[in-house]
Amino acid sequence: MSRKTLERLSPLILLVALVVLWEGITRGFAVSEFIFPSPSRIWEQTVEHHTTILGHAWRTFWVTMAGFGIAIVVGVLLGFLMGSSRIAYAALYPLMTAFNALPKAAFVPILVVWFGIGVGPAILTAFLISFFPIMVNIATGLATLEPELEDVLRVLGARRWDVLTKVGLPRSLPYFFGSLKVAITLAFVGTTVSEMTAANEGIGYLLISAGSSMQMGLAFAGLLVVGIMAMAMYELFSWIERRMTGWAHRGSQAA
Repeated sequence: MSRKTLERLSPLILLVALVVLWEGITRGFAVSEFIFPSPSRIWEQTVEHHTTILGHAWRTFWVTMAGFGIAIVVGVLLGFLMGSSRIAYAALYPLMTAFNALPKAAFVPILVVWFGIGVGPAILTAFLISFFPIMVNIATGLATLEPELEDVLRVLGARRWDVLTKVGLPRSLPYFFGSLKVAITLAFVGTTVSEMTAANEGIGYLLISAGSSMQMGLAFAGLLVVGIMAMAMYELFSWIERRMTGWAHRGSQAA
């Protein structure tokens, strides 16, 4: 097996090893499924309740993507503003950092009062928890544009707007896609947390329902589905990144 093939298969190999170890521990120590279900029990519950799980998963997915879409728009706009203006950077960055430090779960009861139980709090929680990485990375990509390069472009007749849009934004694409891969996982966390307290649908609601009825296999199945959706979106953004920013990874690929 070549090194490249081994590198591609390494996540799958590690996953299989962890599942085998997990199964062996639960069977060897006779761990009750009400405490820590085995992978085989989780799979049984997944097959048994697949229709219910798929319904809740679809709801969580589209709600997450709605909040994530808003986060991309707001994050890019704020990041562009911060990265293109030192005054805006100095004014906004400390405030946004302080806001990001606030626990987003604490916003859910407030959002319920404002928008009621349903998709509103879930979408907004996904947005609130995921826009910050996008904003910071766009701002960083623009703010770290080499002064020498900007001076050369100015000498050639480029305006500030031309420098930002034709050089700064393309240069920020690796930062942007890196932030998307982080933000999408956070968005799923935000949606699930909101659904656990302010929804009657979704994986978060399924987790609460399964836990209250002591169906721990079903609860773990819900967690597994969230992980799969997040991993699928992560790989999608990685695939897009490789095709749009191949120029930024030539050195690492050669190595």
